[in-house]
Amino acid sequence: MHTGDWPSTAAEALAVQEALRGRVEFTDDLPELPPTVTGLDVAYDEDDGIAAAVVTLETAGLTVVEERTHRAKAVFPYEPGLFAFRELPPLLAALSELEREPDVLVCDGHGLAHPRRFGLACHLGVLTGRPAFGVGKTRFVGTHELPGYARGASAPLVDAGEEVGAVLRTQDGVKPVYVSAGHRIGLAHACRLTLALTPRYRLPETTRRADRLSRAALR
Repeated sequence: MHTGDWPSTAAEALAVQEALRGRVEFTDDLPELPPTVTGLDVAYDEDDGIAAAVVTLETAGLTVVEERTHRAKAVFPYEPGLFAFRELPPLLAALSELEREPDVLVCDGHGLAHPRRFGLACHLGVLTGRPAFGVGKTRFVGTHELPGYARGASAPLVDAGEEVGAVLRTQDGVKPVYVSAGHRIGLAHACRLTLALTPRYRLPETTRRADRLSRAALR
């Protein structure tokens, strides 16, 4: 999908989500620890400019392999549940500039933990064909019990009777994060990878690096 035929209204965007969500693949064909992980994030300025950043890290040492940014103007209004339509055009542009094909995409957002089970991680996964999952800082849908205190403790995130993600403690006693599968990866695998990406801090290193890079690109 090119930005030329990009939806411009909520109704058009909802129709696209409805059409694409049937293409989400639930098979997990990703190595337990893929060689690299690619994080994505965006930053906004006060004039509706967006800077998208993608950062590929070696999974083992979390060292930077490659990073790219892309600046653009938002082409879609601010609508809850439709953020992907604001963020995808610059994210896809930044991804297209990577020399190495990503092994797995880690989004600062949600996958199946979305009202229509088609959050940013699902959308990115379907459009790129790459495995993708989301690690959100805040809950978007669903209810949950509190996970245990220790790093690695988790609780199901349930929406309308369906388990759509996991509430995962990445450090002892810190606020949990919200992990959900997007495309070509299972939830348990996404949680294990999230823990591999959070050796010291609450948020994955992929998100931390991409967040810094996107903010720097706005300046």
